[in-house]
Amino acid sequence: MSMLRSSLSRRGEPAWQRRLPVGLAALAVLLLLYHLFGQSLGEFPATWNLQLREPLDAFKKWLVGSRSVNPLFLYGFDPLSGGVEWVIRRAEEFLLWLPWPTVGGLLFWVGLRVGGVQLGLLAIGCLGFMGGVGLWDASMQTLALMVASVSLALLVGIPLGIWSAHSDRGEAALRPLLDGMQTLPAFVYLIPVVLFFGIGRVPAVIAAVIYAIPPAVRLTSLGLRQVSEEVVEAGRAFGSTPRQLLYKVEIPQALPSILAGVNQTIMMALSIVVIAALVGAGGLGTVVLKSLRQLKVGEALEGGLAIVALAILLDRLTAAVRRSDDAGRGAAVVRRGWLLEGGVKGLTFGWRALPSPVRRHGWLWGGLLWGSAVSALCWALGWVDFPKEWNLSLAGPVDGAVRWAQLHLYRIGESGFGTGPVSDFMSLYILAPLRQLFAELLPWPTLVLLAAAAGAAVGGGWLGLASGSSLLLLGALGMWQGAIDTFTQVVVAVLHVSVIGIPLGIWAARSPWVDRLLRPLLDLLQTIPTFVYLVPVIMLFNLGRVPGVIASVLYALPPLIRLTRLGIRQVDETAVEAATAFGSTPHQLLTKVQLPLALPQILLGVNQAIMMVLSMVVVAGMVGAQGLGLEVVDGMQNNRMGQSVEAGLAIVVLAVLLDRLTQALARR
Repeated sequence: MSMLRSSLSRRGEPAWQRRLPVGLAALAVLLLLYHLFGQSLGEFPATWNLQLREPLDAFKKWLVGSRSVNPLFLYGFDPLSGGVEWVIRRAEEFLLWLPWPTVGGLLFWVGLRVGGVQLGLLAIGCLGFMGGVGLWDASMQTLALMVASVSLALLVGIPLGIWSAHSDRGEAALRPLLDGMQTLPAFVYLIPVVLFFGIGRVPAVIAAVIYAIPPAVRLTSLGLRQVSEEVVEAGRAFGSTPRQLLYKVEIPQALPSILAGVNQTIMMALSIVVIAALVGAGGLGTVVLKSLRQLKVGEALEGGLAIVALAILLDRLTAAVRRSDDAGRGAAVVRRGWLLEGGVKGLTFGWRALPSPVRRHGWLWGGLLWGSAVSALCWALGWVDFPKEWNLSLAGPVDGAVRWAQLHLYRIGESGFGTGPVSDFMSLYILAPLRQLFAELLPWPTLVLLAAAAGAAVGGGWLGLASGSSLLLLGALGMWQGAIDTFTQVVVAVLHVSVIGIPLGIWAARSPWVDRLLRPLLDLLQTIPTFVYLVPVIMLFNLGRVPGVIASVLYALPPLIRLTRLGIRQVDETAVEAATAFGSTPHQLLTKVQLPLALPQILLGVNQAIMMVLSMVVVAGMVGAQGLGLEVVDGMQNNRMGQSVEAGLAIVVLAVLLDRLTQALARR
């Protein structure tokens, strides 16, 4: 059926457009034969290089020298930077000023209010782990960065979402911008903000705000657009003004979708705040980055697990807030929480005597009162900093385990198996030959024509022109070799993700117990920030391309498994029943009915996997993986802004190219 739709769609195209991919592919083959048996076409012409590096470095020097007199800085960037720094500093001072039992108790109180006792205990467990590994201050610094970045992202994103929901013109204007922002890897956002805001915590927050705005805008707009027209009309019939209609009808109805956007904003902001350790953001990311550079895997694992604990805490709390829309159940949980936590039964006797606003938000007032009392007690007893005698360092045992693994797992006896042979096999027989194919055997004009042919085949002439032009732009940026290296890593990782993820998605769709088994694991993998995936992989495979590829596979598996499962389960029951009635075996049902009908959803999962792999492969440049990511890191560390910008632009071009090709393939 899908093949029939494809063939029909091809017949509707002009003849030249149907023949264009074949012609481009034939020309690419002729150039390849000329390159192999005639005269070598050589490397990408150096004379075509746009030479952006020197002007960009000169521009940076001019910016640094004119900061004190340039009106753009005096009245624009400097006041903005000062305001953001003030928010970060106040949030950090407040979190470090609060005694650790108060922080734990308040988060337990919130967890109890929105999700019950289990969520409250989870909050205490996450905070206890952060303090137990000696990273309480670093965790509070990261949390302060999160408070600043998420607050600013929501202050910008939610109003833009409201505007987009009420204005078709606004939605049309924002859609391409949001698409572009969600296509770019997180790493790229650091480059321009460092140029204008320097090094430190402010550029980390600004980058996190820009990166985390799209889900807040999209989900706010989606929630408001899904509000029932009957409800809106009823509000108008009762004489509501547009402002009253928004605040008292539309936003309450759209609140679940808006809160889902808040959850996604928090998780995206956390991922880039951690990566921003590269530009001096501080916090847990700096702990992990310094430890990885010094190959102190135990300390890096402590920092990574603390980041995971913070991510789980924020994710579960915000997800529970989204689900807890039953005020009566929440009040009952709070009352049980008071009895459980303090045993102060007398509070309930005066409940009805309290003013109505206090009773309406009693859980909030009770939490503030309880937190103030605990804080006063802790200050009186000197329980402000997390007790150092409670620290249970994992660094020593983990470093010992790493040494044991490197000694015993690098090569397991005479079996030929182990981390060493696996790494060598991937490097020598997969990554190196593939890189040689694209970098040496196939000349650059052939690759340009093949990219244009692929674009024309799946998306028409304009996409073909854009695809070929994108490869030419990579060469003009002077990043041809780096882009080829990154592309080979992406190809290898996506092939592994597809081989693992699609069968697991099919299995989960056809087996409820497999689905239940995979769901918590996928939830955990989607919660972990990108940076943290590198830590356990480096424990076994050291530094280089291979750990980056393996971490990319783990990072990109969840969306492909979920979307494959969703596509199989959404196949029309009528088609399945018809095939079964005609005597199809389960294997025939899968291969001839379910997979063809679920193919668009599966290809969408492949698209998501490609973008996530590209993001991770770029981040892996921090730990020595070759390619564009290493170019960005090297430029930032050695004050070569031009190099970082060129590599960042190349990453953007490669990301947009792969995204458009896979989306066009999914649509076709």
